[in-house]
Amino acid sequence: MPEPRPPSVDTLARSLAGTGLPHAVLVEVAREAIAAGDHGSAPSRAEAAGRALLQPVVNATGVLLHTNLGRAPVAVVSPGTRYSNLEIDLGDGRRGSRQDRTGPLLARACGAERALVVNNCAAAVVLVLAALARDREVVVSRGELVEIGGGFRIPEVLAQSGARLVEVGTTNRTRLGDYAGAVQAPAADVGLVLKVHASNYRITGFTEDVGVAALAGLGPPVVADIGSGLLDAATPWLSGGPPPWLGDEPAARQTLAAGADLVTFSGDKLLGGPQAGVIAGRADLVTACASHPLARALRPGALVLAALQDVALAYLRRDGTAIGFWRMATLSVASLEARARSLGAGRTVPCASVPGGGTLPGVEIPSAGVALDGDHTAALRARTPPVVARVVEDVTVCDLRTVDPADDDELARALAELSTAPA
Repeated sequence: MPEPRPPSVDTLARSLAGTGLPHAVLVEVAREAIAAGDHGSAPSRAEAAGRALLQPVVNATGVLLHTNLGRAPVAVVSPGTRYSNLEIDLGDGRRGSRQDRTGPLLARACGAERALVVNNCAAAVVLVLAALARDREVVVSRGELVEIGGGFRIPEVLAQSGARLVEVGTTNRTRLGDYAGAVQAPAADVGLVLKVHASNYRITGFTEDVGVAALAGLGPPVVADIGSGLLDAATPWLSGGPPPWLGDEPAARQTLAAGADLVTFSGDKLLGGPQAGVIAGRADLVTACASHPLARALRPGALVLAALQDVALAYLRRDGTAIGFWRMATLSVASLEARARSLGAGRTVPCASVPGGGTLPGVEIPSAGVALDGDHTAALRARTPPVVARVVEDVTVCDLRTVDPADDDELARALAELSTAPA
């Protein structure tokens, strides 16, 4: 007998309507299934298409700033059907600037004259270089010519801005005289001195570098890319002061006080906000950046600015508990152990969380979680909501430092299902 004809694309797509996906998506799913000669696979293909969409995830990895999971946990801003005063002055009704709200709050929080928000830290560096040093020289230590995420390298970023790189010193040792020689060289045309924090690696041993205070005396503006977004080394938003694992991480307030003319940093790392980049420091230099044509191309949208405004207000209230990263990072091990025991599944184990996101390499934060023998990570990811955990020597570990307490019940159900599942 001839094989039955497969259903039409439209019929198969309509049979998947219960998935809640738009018909146009289901049509594509149906086409793929029929083309593969397996129209029976359409439901699983539709499920896979739905799971590929952005959705909430329970982060049980212990990586606080997990790049694959969006880095810092932030509340999703839901404006409903309302507009916002993004670019209007409610006082006189005239058009305003989207930089008039969040920027000043961040400037106040880190002791800057002015701050500008763009869409990420790499954009902040590009804008600073293009606005202040195009067709001029930028002096950088060879030990700071780093590669950041996605394969972008400081020399390449600098070249795209139109500035000319002048390398000084060596990979492990750069002295003040190296910078001075470049600045004072005959026919030198130095637009600025750039200091880049090597946030995602460490050079140890026979090393030497030059601090911002010494560089500030050379003449050209000093721009410090501090990267991770620590606003103030004193962490006044934490009742217990700076945690020991924070170490010597450079902070915006102290870097500016030491003599930097500008600092650039990320919004979604230690700042604890959405993906963004911040330029803060001297008002005239920030104004020059804001006036550059690239500023429009690199500006953030209303949702990012609204989320970042909430974070900035929390800093000014000195309320670290309102900032997801700091709330999770400073939980006591005892509280995590108590939560682990209350889950009622798996065994309580000590863990070592890490900041992640290219910050504080080598730093571990004592933590606690639950463990189950075997690799159950695929089953945990297949749930709704997905749980992302880690495997250590064929043991699945769920580190509770990065799990919101509101998700504990969901995690308990997931672990209970695994514990009772047939082997």
